[in-house]
Amino acid sequence: MKRKETREEAVKIAYSMDINKEFDKNKLAGYLEHFELEDMDMDYLNKTISDMVDNMEKIDEYITDHSKDWKISRIAKVDLAILRVALSEILYNETIPESVSINEAVEISKKYSNEDSHKFINGLLGSLVRCIKK
Repeated sequence: MKRKETREEAVKIAYSMDINKEFDKNKLAGYLEHFELEDMDMDYLNKTISDMVDNMEKIDEYITDHSKDWKISRIAKVDLAILRVALSEILYNETIPESVSINEAVEISKKYSNEDSHKFINGLLGSLVRCIKK
C-alpha cells in the first residue's frame, strides 16, 4: 500500500479514536486486524498514530490557536482527524516535507469531507507552518 493510502488509513484511525473517545495507540493492532489491512507502511502508521496520541494536547492547542474564532468542538470530526494526522507529520516527522503533509491533508479532505473543508484545512496548516518557521 502506498504512503497516500496509508495516510488515509491513519486519518480513519484518528477519526475512529475520536468518535470512540479512545486515544490509545495500543489498540492500533486491533484496528489493523479488524480491517485486514495489508501492504501498509507500518512504520509510518505506527509513528504517526503514536505521535498523535502522545502529543494530542499540543496538537489540539495548535489547532485551537490557528482556527480563528472556532472552538475545536465545532470542527467536523473528519476535518479534525485530517488536521491531527497532518500536524503529527509536520511537528514530529522530519522525513516528510511540510508541503507534502499540507497537500495530502487537502486531498484527503476533498475526498472525505465537505466541499469547503479543504480551504479551511489548507489555511490553518499554512498559517501554522508559517508560525512555526518564525
